[in-house]
Amino acid sequence: MHLETLRLYCDVVRLRSFSRGAQLNHVSQSAASQAVQQLEADLGVALIDRTKRPFVLRPEGRAFYDASRTLLDGYEKAKAQIAAVKDELAGTVRVAAIYSVGLHDLSPHVQRFMALYPRARVQLECLHPHKVVDAVLSDAADVGIMSYPPVNRSLSVVPLRSEPMAFVCHPAHRLARRKLVAPADLAGEKFVAFDAGLTIRKAIDRAFRAHNVKVDVVMEFDNIETIKQAITIGAGVSLLPRHTVQKEIGIRTLAAVPLAAPGLARPVGIIHRRAKRLTPTAARFIDLLREAAARDSRDDVPGAARGAGAGSG
Repeated sequence: MHLETLRLYCDVVRLRSFSRGAQLNHVSQSAASQAVQQLEADLGVALIDRTKRPFVLRPEGRAFYDASRTLLDGYEKAKAQIAAVKDELAGTVRVAAIYSVGLHDLSPHVQRFMALYPRARVQLECLHPHKVVDAVLSDAADVGIMSYPPVNRSLSVVPLRSEPMAFVCHPAHRLARRKLVAPADLAGEKFVAFDAGLTIRKAIDRAFRAHNVKVDVVMEFDNIETIKQAITIGAGVSLLPRHTVQKEIGIRTLAAVPLAAPGLARPVGIIHRRAKRLTPTAARFIDLLREAAARDSRDDVPGAARGAGAGSG
């Protein structure tokens, strides 16, 4: 019984999927299934009930998962502690991030971190905001990165940055070439919104109410990528963090105009379990992200986003 097999089993259970667990461990689904079957044979007990879809974890399987997770965590901490003695970071940092941050921001930082510390590894998973919190609280992730990090006595929050929101529309929209868009300009517009349960939707709704503006919500989605697709086909307009549409502005599929509501910005922060001590590797990864955010903030030039609508590309 190898640590790799235990890690594979834990990933299959955590993700509730043989295929996703296999993909995360770079093996085939068949190999993952066989590995779990071999575990069951070695232990002399069925861990997973495969007769149900999705599969159901048996009580024995839950107990073995908890024991395996403890063993793997201990192994990662031991590696990190030994590496720290050598003044070299090692081990895996499990990161859960919302899609917009994971897809747009993290890749260069992950690459730089692993280049600086070749024995360290970052395991990144993109999730819905609520699932980012669940992943950290359930110890499925060491670090969570999300917008509007929640107030929770079980979590520590490390503020990262504040992202100004912009008015985003199709390049042919009547407001696309404006230098500035006021909330009042959106009155009656067909609006592609975030799902009502998301904190960012509540913040945008509050801003509209504060300016006595009513929009016509035609669609609701739980992620920025789908909202961008809806705007691209002319379904409506939206308010999004400006940096998340940089690529689309460059190829002229979307336009983004600064919003005359400076208080409307999306806070992004890092969360981790308060009661769990971070490994040196996880702590250094957080430091790297904070350093990068501070550097980006210093490099920002006030007013640089002016004229960044359809006329900018």
